[in-house]
Amino acid sequence: MHRRTLLSSLLLVGLAASAEAATQEIRFKVSAGKHDRTHTPVVVPVKVSSGVADVQAATLTIGKGSVLAGQVTRPGLHSDATDPLAREIHFLLPKLAAGESLEVKAVLKSGPAASAAGFAWADTRGKHMDLTWAGRPVLRYMYEALDDSSKERRELTYKPFHHLFDPTGKVLLTKGAGGQFTHHRGLYYGFNKVTYRVGKTADVWHCTGDAHQSHQKFLSQEAGPVLGRHRVEIHWHGQGKEVFAREEREMTVYNVPGGHLVQFASRLHSAGGPVHLDGDPQHAGFHFRADNEVAATTKGQTFYVRPDGVGAPGQTRNWPGNKDHVNLPWNAMSFVLGGQRYTAAYLDRPQNPKEARFSERDYGRFGSYFVYDLDDERPLDVRYRLWLQPGEMTVPAVAARSADFVEPVGVTVRR
Repeated sequence: MHRRTLLSSLLLVGLAASAEAATQEIRFKVSAGKHDRTHTPVVVPVKVSSGVADVQAATLTIGKGSVLAGQVTRPGLHSDATDPLAREIHFLLPKLAAGESLEVKAVLKSGPAASAAGFAWADTRGKHMDLTWAGRPVLRYMYEALDDSSKERRELTYKPFHHLFDPTGKVLLTKGAGGQFTHHRGLYYGFNKVTYRVGKTADVWHCTGDAHQSHQKFLSQEAGPVLGRHRVEIHWHGQGKEVFAREEREMTVYNVPGGHLVQFASRLHSAGGPVHLDGDPQHAGFHFRADNEVAATTKGQTFYVRPDGVGAPGQTRNWPGNKDHVNLPWNAMSFVLGGQRYTAAYLDRPQNPKEARFSERDYGRFGSYFVYDLDDERPLDVRYRLWLQPGEMTVPAVAARSADFVEPVGVTVRR
């Protein structure tokens, strides 16, 4: 063979070999623990090899041969992983009975996931970022910059928040500006009684005076067959619009059949010195607010599902009038919108600050708050989940969602 031809052939072979995707195999055991598991999100912290550092997908072989799609992400907001090769494998466990376990083999392949139906992010620059599933809207992040050119414009833009669509993607379930209590916005977080820097005060719930929250930048976003996730930086402003706290907020939606499973995670840092966070059950913490149609026309049909049973339509409990309405593992609101009943289940966890004081309103808002002191060395970490589905829910059904969150499956990575 001519020398030049031989060299060309060897070069082509070398290029083909280098183009071949690297793979890594990871084996682990999943244990159900004391709860039955159905369509349960599982996260497996792993360290990947440098050859697959760009991996986004995993093929999982479960038990005796069932194959599932997995998704590989960077560590979540509250992970303590510092290794640059630390990753998380995410998948949905179809079913596993209490006390049982199974073996899983994950094959990771370098590069992006193969094209398939899944989550995707789309930005309307400077206005909102949408998460879709197979083109169907799921979540919308409203992040327009503060515009105080008029009272009306300021009201529209004084805090970022997330809207939630129904599982069909055709109905926006949550409320924006306007309507009853304009400061209620979808899935949102804040405190109305904040003290910082030797006696200065701020209300980042109603966003009165100069107080407001502002989107600063997108820190990360990921999307695939199992979840859609993004992390954003939000600043909390007080008197003279000065920044007194900086927040990282991470929203994750899991591809769970029958509804939307949303995880809200936040880490709030002081921007300098102590910050005292306080409020009341109606005006502080993490809350869900349904579309204003509930307040206007259907609030008489709203009822709550609690750990101690199902309440009557229109009947609500609120701390401190109900002094035992604290530290609930979960609470659920069932409401009617557009002629369809939905249930939103609010899942707390023991690691969130306590005493957690809960609030319920028949017009479609509920949530909880706590009192907390930030300083330069002590950030505030919280994590909640929200499950949204059409129709009613029973006490055991909500409790099962809570168990998946508070007592997740056990995972043991094989060495």
